[in-house]
Parts: sequence; structure tokens; C-alpha cells
Amino acid sequence: MASAPDLAPDLEPARRPGTLWFVLGDQLDPEFAVFRRHFRKSRDVVLMAEVVEESRHVASHKQRTALFLSAMRHFAELLRARGVTVRYVALDDPDNTQSLDGELRRAVAAVAPRRIAAIRAGEWRVHRMLELTSHDLRLPLVVHEDPHFLTTPDEFNAWAAGRKELVMEHFYRAMRRQLDVLITPEGKPEGGAWNYDASNRKKFKGDRSALPARVQHAPDRITTEVLQLVTDRLGDLPGSLEGFNWPVTREQALAELHDFVQHRLAHFGDYQDAMVTGEPWMYHSLLSVPLNLKLLDPREVVRLAVEAYRRGVAPLNAVEGFVRQVIGWREFIRGVYWREGMDYAQRNALEQRRTLPTLYWTGETEMQCLRESVGDVLQRGYGHHIQRLMVTGNFAMMAGVHPRAISDWYLGMYVDAVDWVTLPNTLGMSQHADGGVVGTKPYAASGRYIEKMGDYCAGCRYEPGVRTGETACPFTTFYWDFLIRHRPRFATNRRMALPLTHLERMDAVEKREIVEWAEVVRDRLGMAPE
Repeated sequence: MASAPDLAPDLEPARRPGTLWFVLGDQLDPEFAVFRRHFRKSRDVVLMAEVVEESRHVASHKQRTALFLSAMRHFAELLRARGVTVRYVALDDPDNTQSLDGELRRAVAAVAPRRIAAIRAGEWRVHRMLELTSHDLRLPLVVHEDPHFLTTPDEFNAWAAGRKELVMEHFYRAMRRQLDVLITPEGKPEGGAWNYDASNRKKFKGDRSALPARVQHAPDRITTEVLQLVTDRLGDLPGSLEGFNWPVTREQALAELHDFVQHRLAHFGDYQDAMVTGEPWMYHSLLSVPLNLKLLDPREVVRLAVEAYRRGVAPLNAVEGFVRQVIGWREFIRGVYWREGMDYAQRNALEQRRTLPTLYWTGETEMQCLRESVGDVLQRGYGHHIQRLMVTGNFAMMAGVHPRAISDWYLGMYVDAVDWVTLPNTLGMSQHADGGVVGTKPYAASGRYIEKMGDYCAGCRYEPGVRTGETACPFTTFYWDFLIRHRPRFATNRRMALPLTHLERMDAVEKREIVEWAEVVRDRLGMAPE
């Protein structure tokens, strides 16, 4: 690991007030970007806390929980090695209050700091807790913006001000120009186009044996202890710990990055939307995990990807598609999260109220696409973006699931999930529950889309082209039922014009049969109205 910059010098330590820094589990930046400017080793203390509350406020996958705890423990060791005083509260500490609020209060009582400091949290819930607790304790709270991100909430708000719609593509182009990424000396987009998404929708028909193997991270002492701790203390959490293989240190994160650039990036663009039975990783980067923990910096990730293009290692459509996810979509989603405020999580523009089917917790279903996609999540805490958007998310939206039920499932069940990224992606893009803030149309699609982009339908008893009856694909049934239910809402949405035109060609009898059959399917799935 490259040595980190020195922490701020200890000048006149006796006159410096002591600060209690609350470092959260997704703030494990090894470069100390905030610390090196503000942290004083002789007077300041870092608080890190493992608490049951963070695994239970939504049901957190065992691998997600283990990932955070192991990465946190490795980071605490790194801090101590650099002379930082760390108050680390382990999950099995007998005095642990098992809540972030409780551990902050306990630390203040023990350390008696003059102030509390933190980097902006990744969740409104935690951000608000820090504000309320510091106020209650009558201590100043200093919140630093997270230098990991390429824009601050204020900068995003300045970009968004006065716009009728927040279009990610417009934001992305502005970021390309601002950061000078894939921009020619004349100020034009590399290759003449801003977006090569049309080239990135191929169905995989290649040799599976040629797919790159995953980087392996053998569990060290810390990770082994954490896996046992989760088994012993949180064994009732969903998911499996078997095969845990996520990066928990800077070195492991760099290994993932270089493996992606060398072995996956070249085909990432072509097959980023492809779905293949038994192949969860394909050519995806898997870098959202170390990025969201802050073990990797988006600047270095983008730089290496662009260098791969310059060296002829990866084509433009792959590199542009990847860059768009990092500096475009990722930053856009975070900006929306902070801009929309705490009430964003309560939005339900489509007024959907059904409970989440139990298959999301068991993976038990005759629908091959859902059995595969949910099974990947239960086994590994992972699914690539098309599985998330067009399988698990699409099905929940079209079936009428309450958006908070599915967004909480995403937050708890994916190892890379933090509220700032999960909530707008799920509630906004996937469920269209924000009324069009993130996406200008709902991402609804029938079984025909899944048939087009993957091989799941070949192993399924349902037929994607059938709308009603025992052989009808539930995706197809729910697709048409969704359009029927929400036709008035989308009648003026130009992006919905084509499917609504097809809907109008159906006679009243067929529409009624679809609606009735959709209710039969919901009943079989145990989807009660809330």
C-alpha cells in the first residue's frame, strides 16, 4: 500500500480542543483526505462502532454485514498503526448499546470532547441522528463534505437549479467537460458521440469457459473472526456466508480494480446487459463494493479505464459505458438523494401497496429469471444492474409492491448497498415511485425483454409471449396489467406512447382477463394489500 499523507501536525496541542471523530463503516478512505487537514493526533479520538442496529433496521444480508465489519476492523488497525487513538466498539463488547446513538453518547461520556466531527454520512437517518444527538449533548457538530465524491450536494443543487427535469445524460456531459474525461482538445466527446449505450446491449452467445475467473481474497485472521462472529451473533440474518470473497482492504480493492481493467473491461460494454444462467459475474467490474466503502477513489478508477482505452486494451464503447456509471450515474444519484431530502423515502407516486413476495427471501419460484437473480443475491449478496433493474425491480413494480418494501430489501440484501445509492436507484429508477425525478418513464418490460437479453426463459416453464393462463409468464401478465392500471397517469408521457398504443388495440375482454389473471398470480405469490 502506498503511504498515506501525514496527519495534520500537532501545533500547540495544549490549546487545541479535543474532537471526537465518528467514522462510519462506509468511510474507510486510506488516504485520510479529511484527516490530513483537520485531525490532531495528540488531542483527537476516532470512534468506530459495530452495532446490531445497522444490521437490523433493515434485514441485512450476512455477507453485507461481514463485509462492513471486516473492512472496519482492518481500517481501525491501519489507523492505530499510524498513531491514531481509536475507540473501537466490537459487536460482542458486553457494554455495547448496539446503536450508533448509544455508542456516540457513551464515547462522549468517556472521552469528554469539545466537539464532534464527522464526514457527511451516506444516509439521512444517520446524518439526522448526529445532528440531534450532538444538540442533545450540547456539543458542536462539524460535518465535513466527503472528498471521495466528485461533486458536493451544493454543487449538484447549483447544476439542478432552474431545470424542469433532472436528466442524468445532461449532468454526465457536464461532468465529462468539467473533469476533462474522454474529451478531445477541441472540446468534443471522444469518438464523436457522448454515449455508446446503443452498442452495449448484446446478448451473450460466447464460450462460457472463456469468462474471466474472479479474484480470490483468502480470509485472513480478522475476516475469519468476523465470519464466525456473524454466524454466532447474527445467524438469523438472511443470506449465506459461504464463499465470502469481497475486498476488505485497500490492497484487495486494488487487486479487483486491476483485474477488471485487464480481464473484464474490454467486454464490459458489449455484455453489460446480458443475463446468463449460472454466471453472476460476467464482465462486470464488481467495483461498487470497494468504491462505496471508499477503499477506491473514483478518480483513479476512471483514470485507469481511460488509460486502457488509450493503450488499445479496451474499446471506446466499453470505457465510455463504464465511465458513465462512475462519474455520471453514481454522482447523479447521490446528488438526487441529498437534494430530495428525508421525505424522499416515503414517496409512492404510483400508490402501490402490495407486500413483497416471500420468494425474495427464499428464491423459491418456478420463474427461472427470478429464481436465478434472487438466488444470486441470497448466495452472494450480489446481482448485476440488469438483474436489479429489469428482473427483481421490474417484477416488484409491475406486481404493485409497496416501493419502500422493495427498496428496504435492496438496502439490506446487496453487499454494495448504502442508502444514498440504493434509495434513488430503487425507489426512483426501478419503482418510479418518485414520480419521475430519476427516470422520465417507468422501466417496465414483459417477459419478451428477459428472453431477448438472457437465456433464463429457455429453462422456464412459462412462456414469455403468453399473457393469461397457467403457462403465461407472470412478467408478461403483470406488464399489461401495469399498463392498464396506470394508463391515465402515463397518457401524456411521450416515452410511453408506443406501449400504450399497443394497449389500446386490445379489446375490453382481453384487458379484463389480464386484470383478473394478475390477481390470481398475486394471490398465489402471497401478495396481500398492506
